[in-house]
Amino acid sequence: MTIVTISRGTYSRGKKVAEKLAKELNYECLSREIVIEASKEFNIPEIKLVRAIHDAPSILDRFSYGKERYMAIFRAALLKHFQRDNIIYHGLAGQAFLQTIPHVMKIRIIADLEHRIQEEMKREKISADQARHILVKDDAERHKWSMAIFGVDIADPKFYDMILHLDTMDVDEAVSIILHSIQHSCFKTTPKSQQKLDDLSLSAQVEAALIYDFPKVTADASKGDLFVSIRGSLIDEKNISEKVSRILEKMDGITTIHVNVIPYFIKD
Repeated sequence: MTIVTISRGTYSRGKKVAEKLAKELNYECLSREIVIEASKEFNIPEIKLVRAIHDAPSILDRFSYGKERYMAIFRAALLKHFQRDNIIYHGLAGQAFLQTIPHVMKIRIIADLEHRIQEEMKREKISADQARHILVKDDAERHKWSMAIFGVDIADPKFYDMILHLDTMDVDEAVSIILHSIQHSCFKTTPKSQQKLDDLSLSAQVEAALIYDFPKVTADASKGDLFVSIRGSLIDEKNISEKVSRILEKMDGITTIHVNVIPYFIKD
């Protein structure tokens, strides 16, 4: 089968597209659930994490290596869900982590600002000026967050397989187009593409497990072989390797661990 990520703006009807598509395909539909899961792992209240998403990384900056830790935990939670396949995800940065996975269909839903203003006015019972201010501010904050945390512009078309404009079609038509396109073989899960996703997910789980002790850690997995790079003193290389092994000893999917200690004097 396949995975679909849907990037959307406020009141662009992207959520409706995601939910209807999931129903048609009998897929799991995820969005906020990942934030909740990541907030538990990050040990900060969900409301603060949600606010951080909308207010750019100012809250996370209060924590030592806050951005790195949040990104590692969010990425690990997201990829773990994606391993199950048959997922529709509409939310933060799904496409950013899955650019190298062939069986992921990455979609961007856009809508005209004036239409979104009308939706905001109707739902929130506010004036056009108030609605415009909220939407423009929200779009700017989403862009700022995405650039600061993930280093990507969520509006950049190169991150997507398809961009759908919901001023020229309705939700049912958008879903129909996606359903037709998803049948192509390029979006089908293969053993090779699933292995690639499994390796990516294991790397993410390892980074999330190690990042509190080693904030600059990077991991790369290949069919159970794990390569971990950590900044530290070469004098402590043995202790670092032993600590990594202890932290990861109960993690499934690892057959061998190779630890590379990078001396501090090498520039980041």
